[in-house]
Amino acid sequence: MKPIYVAGPSITDHERKVVAEAMQTGWYEKPYYYCEEFQKEFARYHDRKFAVMTPNCTTSIHLLLTCLGVGEGDEVIAPDCTWIASVAPITYLKAVPIFCDISEDDWCLDPVSLESCITSKTKAIIAVDLFGNMPKMDEIRAIAEKHGIPLIEDAAEALGSTYKGTKAGKFGRASVFSFHRTKTLTTGEGGMLLTDDEELYNRCMVWRDHGRRPGGALYYNYEVTYKYMPFNLQAALGYAQFQRVDELVAIKRWHLRMYKELLAGVEDITFNAEPAHVVNGAWITGLVFGKSHRLEKGRAIEELAKLGVPARPFFYPLSSLPAFPGLLDKYSQRNKNAYDISARGINLPGAMNLEEEQLVFICEGIKKILGVA
Repeated sequence: MKPIYVAGPSITDHERKVVAEAMQTGWYEKPYYYCEEFQKEFARYHDRKFAVMTPNCTTSIHLLLTCLGVGEGDEVIAPDCTWIASVAPITYLKAVPIFCDISEDDWCLDPVSLESCITSKTKAIIAVDLFGNMPKMDEIRAIAEKHGIPLIEDAAEALGSTYKGTKAGKFGRASVFSFHRTKTLTTGEGGMLLTDDEELYNRCMVWRDHGRRPGGALYYNYEVTYKYMPFNLQAALGYAQFQRVDELVAIKRWHLRMYKELLAGVEDITFNAEPAHVVNGAWITGLVFGKSHRLEKGRAIEELAKLGVPARPFFYPLSSLPAFPGLLDKYSQRNKNAYDISARGINLPGAMNLEEEQLVFICEGIKKILGVA
């Protein structure tokens, strides 16, 4: 059997051809052609008016928070369980991340906890579509609108997910995506910011490129800003991948379906949430062991590794990490779902080259460590 990888892309001759074309033509005649085409098509797919490509998703969030006016002493609310990139840009701006609890059923931002975290200093809310799961968007949007706080959708992991028929990436004042090498659609590294707000879009475009206005005078800068420009070869790969988007999402959804089918006889385990109103793009399949198994993620990963099955941990509560010192005691009591679910959760392999034989092998390994093989 071939080696099992936890993550990795699907690259075909189509991508190789498009990138080769960019290598030939993307320097003189079309220096930003693929960036512009990818932005345009990606925005149209998500029913957004504007798209801004960046070097990675973290820079998309940083750019967006900056252009929303987040600054020193402001508070930005985000779920406690997410990758640190969702909140790191808050600290870049000397603002304060406020971690709220996650919902037990979808592992995303909990609306009740969200409401309790809002103060007069709250400048933005970041809702993360964890592993492709969709938060309770109707409730979250209502809370944001009631308090007049901009909502940002971190859809980095949710390409292909939908909520009540609306694609992930359409929610909030703006949304962001990741094209990291591990993501469903990759540019190696890369990100995209989407919005329907023309004023915000124009602001982001200036701040993306050393304070220059698109189409403005050469070498004329209006502000000292970031340099978060994408480049043609990166965008060419993304553009080519995007032409296969339905195929790529289908592979991820097949992984989730196969894991559920192969482990259907195992009691007290939970996978990515997919209620009737949600289609889950399933960037990665999460598995949470029920309390009856008395199995925490660290030991599960170690036992699976002995059987040749790689796995990754469910995201740690950010408030528990050394990166955010002094928060553990406070948040472990307040965000009980985040600490409980994270302790019992792992991520199963989700590489694009997984074959059915490998999925069967992975699931047999899970059954063995649970004593139900």
